[in-house]
Amino acid sequence: MSEAATGQNSWGDLLAEGRAPKFALICLGVWLNAADSLVTATIMPSVGADLGGYAYFSWATAGFLVGAILAGASAGRLSELFGLRSATALAGVIMALGCAMSALAPDVATFLAGRLVQGLGSGWISGFSMVAIAMLFPERHLARVFAAVTFIWGIATLVGPLFGGLVVERGHWRDVFWLFAAQAVVFSAAAPILLGGARRGPRGPGIPWTQLGVLGVAVSAIAAADLFAAPAISIGLVAAGFAILWLAVRIDGRARVRLLPYRAGDLTTVCGAGYFAMFTLTAASMGFAIYGPAILQQLRGFSPLWAGYAIGAESLAWTVAGIAVASVTGPWDARWIRIGAVMLVASLVILTLTMGDGPFAWVLAGGALMGAAFGFSWAFISRRLLAALSEEDRAIGSSAITTVRQAGAAAGAAISGVAANLAGFSAGLTPESARASAVWVFAAVIPLAVAGAWAAWRLTGSATKA
Repeated sequence: MSEAATGQNSWGDLLAEGRAPKFALICLGVWLNAADSLVTATIMPSVGADLGGYAYFSWATAGFLVGAILAGASAGRLSELFGLRSATALAGVIMALGCAMSALAPDVATFLAGRLVQGLGSGWISGFSMVAIAMLFPERHLARVFAAVTFIWGIATLVGPLFGGLVVERGHWRDVFWLFAAQAVVFSAAAPILLGGARRGPRGPGIPWTQLGVLGVAVSAIAAADLFAAPAISIGLVAAGFAILWLAVRIDGRARVRLLPYRAGDLTTVCGAGYFAMFTLTAASMGFAIYGPAILQQLRGFSPLWAGYAIGAESLAWTVAGIAVASVTGPWDARWIRIGAVMLVASLVILTLTMGDGPFAWVLAGGALMGAAFGFSWAFISRRLLAALSEEDRAIGSSAITTVRQAGAAAGAAISGVAANLAGFSAGLTPESARASAVWVFAAVIPLAVAGAWAAWRLTGSATKA
């Protein structure tokens, strides 16, 4: 590569020509989405003690996630209808309103409603940020921008548990939501100014309400799966959720107003294989973050904070790996996609064998391998998807990246929950149930990881259509 070409694919060039403040705004948007979705788990016991409603802990997460998915899924179309600047500013206002509702909540019902509104605002912020990346940055910078997004997610994962723990110790869990409300207001005020270079897209034919409704039903069914102690009901809800998700994709493919890019459900295309790989690989990784801390506390005597940071090895490895390959071009982008997919399968095998009774160094290695798998591959999967999109589908397809990731997270959380409950987790956390869960939470999702690796091979294969 020539010196001039190298200069055009550098961090300095990425931040040149007025792109630095736009880049900062996108990073703030990603931070708001990532941190708000991660930090709340730490403070939920204090919320329950203050407001009651321990039985609704999972709905606090599920409500946020459903709101975020529906908002993220519609972000591309809304950016076309109303313009990126106006839509992004409004998203910040909605998130601030949701945070204020949770901070002021006198009862658990108001708190849950606030979490749903937060999910909507946060999902739109994240979706519009993805649209801004596609519209404001040349293709040569996309890998570096997505590497920065990965870094922000890693920082949120590492800082979130510490901040939440400190707030709980002080007894002011409501301050968490006031902090995010203030940041959302800053984001909303800056968006109209800093997104001035984004042209308003042509007015689209409308919003795909039918697909959004079907998607909401599907995600709600999957998210509700771990609320039931009966295995048959839990497994049935997961199966029904997947079937409804596939129905949503089929309906979208025939709709006049589409939610997903053209042929997104066709696994022989770049879009189809890429989105399927994102969904399945994300779903396969969820059990480590959800059940890892509880297992480590029960079987190895870790404190909640130290267990959280042990799990943080995944995020740290993701960040380091993402930065390490940010400047890779040529044939190695396809190779890193494949390497990452294989690493994820290997990480699940290692965790299945060692999470319960194996040496802790192997547990850390398994978590780090899982994070590195995404760090090495995620930016390149995203870049291939965006490069394959037509101009007509660019806004929709870019925001769909967030939607697919969050839908995969919801599905993976439900599947891990079903596996843990079948292993005895729902009856109480004992050494026996923790040891059994340490096996089945990871073993149950290995088929998903294998399916994701297969899709990664299709994505990078010569037979895949654009």
